[in-house]
Amino acid sequence: MLNRVAVLSDVHGVLPALEAVLAEPEVAAADRIVLTGDIAAGPQPVQVLDRLLGLGGRVVWVGGNADRELVEHRRGGSGPSPDPVVPWAAEQLRPDLLDLLARLPRSVTLPVRGLGAVLFCHATPRDDEEVVLVDSRPDRWREVFTGLAPEVRTVVCGHTHMPFVRLAHGRLVANPGSVGMPYGRPGAHWALLGPGTDLRVTAFDPAAATAAVSRDSAYPDAAAWADHYLYARSTDTEAHEAFAPRDGRTAPPR
Repeated sequence: MLNRVAVLSDVHGVLPALEAVLAEPEVAAADRIVLTGDIAAGPQPVQVLDRLLGLGGRVVWVGGNADRELVEHRRGGSGPSPDPVVPWAAEQLRPDLLDLLARLPRSVTLPVRGLGAVLFCHATPRDDEEVVLVDSRPDRWREVFTGLAPEVRTVVCGHTHMPFVRLAHGRLVANPGSVGMPYGRPGAHWALLGPGTDLRVTAFDPAAATAAVSRDSAYPDAAAWADHYLYARSTDTEAHEAFAPRDGRTAPPR
């Protein structure tokens, strides 16, 4: 049984944001650091992956859709990406890092004190791209929980970059938000589990972080990318409006 678990989601290849969270005393002291996907698709993919690999067995890795897309791009399994940072980041990866991302599981279940069996995934337990939001309807939650083991009473996901905690059909659901691409407010968002579910945000200097990304990344649009995301220029309202149709509220569930 794990006493404390730090959950980091959607790092998106931003090393300064990751370093800010790793410097948190409660992250340093956690029994495990769980990554719930979309780890490397951003301006510093190699630096982020190497930093996390350096933490050794304390890190539990879960893959997200963007991690899968990096592998697919390099191995010819996908078409053009709508996000230009994805093909660029894919080309930066060494073969060992590509193999690492290709092996990532879509979910992991761990026992956490006070929460029991906790399932960690990227988007939903059954799919790495499905959308669920804090206000998704009960039928939507029932749908995405289909096939989930009854002993799993807590689900931790990511994908939408907006933090929330809610109950859905007796299960506690938590989204820690995004470390590297937050929507709504600046800062590196994460969560601490055990015995409760605490949403956290680590403040850092967005100007200094943007300068560091611009200096250390070879991505041609690194400065503009970092300025947009590290200052959280996409609001949570805009993100919610973009994601909402994909949770089935205006179209039949897929």
